[in-house]
Amino acid sequence: MSKTIRSPLFLFIMTVFLIGTVTLLGPQEKTLGSNVRIIYLHGAWVLTAEVAFLAAAVIGAAALVARKAVLHNWSRALGWSGTFFWVTYLPLSLCAMETNWNGLFLAEPRFRMALIFAVTAVLLQIGLWLFNLTWLTSLANIVFIIALRVVFSTASNIMHPPPSPIFSSGNYAIITFFIGLNLLTWLAAYLLTRFWLALLTRKANTD
Repeated sequence: MSKTIRSPLFLFIMTVFLIGTVTLLGPQEKTLGSNVRIIYLHGAWVLTAEVAFLAAAVIGAAALVARKAVLHNWSRALGWSGTFFWVTYLPLSLCAMETNWNGLFLAEPRFRMALIFAVTAVLLQIGLWLFNLTWLTSLANIVFIIALRVVFSTASNIMHPPPSPIFSSGNYAIITFFIGLNLLTWLAAYLLTRFWLALLTRKANTD
């Protein structure tokens, strides 16, 4: 097997294509029909971003306690992956709005907050990269996920009614499909994180 095929970036791209294919085959919903598939993808994508941010914080805390460089690198790489999925989730959210509600509701509270956190995450990761302090990166990843969860716990629900419409639907075909889609997006996040780690390792070896 060639190095290209075994590279995390190549496997990540292939996984993203698989996710797109699987999404197109997702079960339809009584009201939204086939348009619900973009909602499946949008939901899995943002959950993956949050899982990556949470993992970055947990591993970052472990890194601060253990003072292990490898854990700091994992926290940094997971923060980058979380940022990638969070930023790319926004166009999926816009597509879901346009497809299912025939218009863009840019003032929707959760979308507006998601946009603010996307800009914050990008600027934060750029700043942390420039400072290049591993302990600061791990600490910042902890603070970021706490801030994100606190802010979103107080946000109004207009187009995102709680509890989860998917898990409260009682439709086990949809629930099972959504869980499987999440597992695929988590795999994609893991592969992307391995790619970032490879870059960090290469940089450390050349310094």
